[in-house]
Amino acid sequence: MSEEKKGSGRGRWLVIGVVVVAGLGLVRGNGHDGAASADPSPTAASGPSPGAAPSAGSSGPPSKPSKPSGRYDPADYAAPVRQYAAEAGVNPQLLMAILYNEAYKPHDPELERAWQRGKPDASFGIANMHRAAFDDTKPGRPFASRQWEELPDDRNLAVQAAAWHLHDLAAQLPARPGVPLTRDELVALGYNAGAGNMLAFARGVKIGSQAQSYLDRLRDNWSKSGEAVA
Repeated sequence: MSEEKKGSGRGRWLVIGVVVVAGLGLVRGNGHDGAASADPSPTAASGPSPGAAPSAGSSGPPSKPSKPSGRYDPADYAAPVRQYAAEAGVNPQLLMAILYNEAYKPHDPELERAWQRGKPDASFGIANMHRAAFDDTKPGRPFASRQWEELPDDRNLAVQAAAWHLHDLAAQLPARPGVPLTRDELVALGYNAGAGNMLAFARGVKIGSQAQSYLDRLRDNWSKSGEAVA
């Protein structure tokens, strides 16, 4: 769920990356980062959670924590994407496409915590999830005892939480949205702009420029996401 404006965000991350990397020797420890609007709020904005969700016990406990190391490529996480998409009952291609969409900024734990110290409402983990979205999603789920602060250090947890957040968003959609968008596209818009905006888009409210940019990137990433999880 999901965040900084993407255009300016990339430039800001380049500057922040240089500054934080230069200062990592000094700053070690904590780092990162309704109604429909024309330019919806950032990724993984928190929205109303649905009441009931299917039990996730059948998938077994989460796999071993996947600690970040070296270059990040979403395709390297195809196995947990398939596992947690099945657990949450969502399309693995959609979950992988979300990871590709959210790979625009560095996913280094120290950088994320350094950024978050200056911007407490920033997102964490490879799926760029905000604290409110994580806390709304986890009750009754296999990761209910886990904390949002763990997301930068455990990429499997980030994938699992994103999968269930997508499940919760999908559960709020009407059976037949009145727009020429797929359900996966609407859910992705919900991940980026929040459930309230997603429902407005499903009713035919015009998509704002930020959400449209997110949707365009999702479509660009769709084919390689399918190949990654095939």
